Amino acid sequence: MNQKNNNVILEVNDLKMYFPVMRGLLRRKVADIKAVDGVSFNLKKDETLGLVGESGCGKTTIGRCILGLYRATAGNILFQDKDIAKMPEKKLREMRREIALIFQDPYSSLDPRQNAGNIVGEPLKIHQMVMNRGEYKDRVEQLFRTVGLDPSMIDRFPHEFSGGQRQRIGVARALACNPSLIICDEPISALDVSIQAQIINLLEELQDGARELSYLFIAHDLSVVRHISDRVAVMYLGHIFEICKSRELYDKPLHPYTRALLSAIPIADPFVEETRERIILKGEVPSPLNPPSGCPFHPRCFMAVPECSQSVPTLKEVIPGHEVACIRV
Repeated sequence: MNQKNNNVILEVNDLKMYFPVMRGLLRRKVADIKAVDGVSFNLKKDETLGLVGESGCGKTTIGRCILGLYRATAGNILFQDKDIAKMPEKKLREMRREIALIFQDPYSSLDPRQNAGNIVGEPLKIHQMVMNRGEYKDRVEQLFRTVGLDPSMIDRFPHEFSGGQRQRIGVARALACNPSLIICDEPISALDVSIQAQIINLLEELQDGARELSYLFIAHDLSVVRHISDRVAVMYLGHIFEICKSRELYDKPLHPYTRALLSAIPIADPFVEETRERIILKGEVPSPLNPPSGCPFHPRCFMAVPECSQSVPTLKEVIPGHEVACIRV
């Protein structure tokens, strides 16, 4: 991870994001919620990295740290060799032209008081990307065409669009400043299945086109991530447990948590569905306010041994390009 690579656009090293718990009249800090606890990964140019895990595991928090919406407790976030985590607010504002976000909910992420054209064009005004009104109008119309919307819809308001069309508006807004990195925060989870496929295809077409785009695709649905991601990182309780190429993860998962997640995905073939291994995890996900000692997964792990409760495993490359954080692998 620390080796220099000109092809790497984003490098996250030992990222920690703790939220203080304050109590009492004097609002004294009594504990920390460890939302992200020592995460490291990198993202290459023109690559899609899928970040998957259960709700509350820290996926969205990582995205917000990269955007600079949260100031990381510790660690480095190197975007184009510049450390976002330690960047002054003024420089961070300039850097945000290069990093965009597609929100999860297309219904609540669009301002109902603005028409679609203003929503898409707002980043152009904020970052002063256009010189005059004519250039602004041409750019907004171009963005509408790029995401498959008719420019004649520019004057419509969000309530006049379907869910899929609203998410296309969100994608157009993310593309407005020609970013190098787009963080997709569960961008299709609120959409119907047929519309999900259309948005996935749109994101892939944008990446395959002339644009040099990298995606950090945050999701909890492993079957969706499989189709769009080049590599996949599996998270649990603020830690990354496994990271490798997408096909390799689905064909040969190594971490017991990844194996359990994949065993829960339904398979259309009834014979395969009946004969495959089904792993049922015991207990509940621990609280990030009071995580277990050692490996965070060991209280629920079917492969756990006494040593698992004594130290937190670090990611290690077990086969080329395949990293796992488990002493049993």
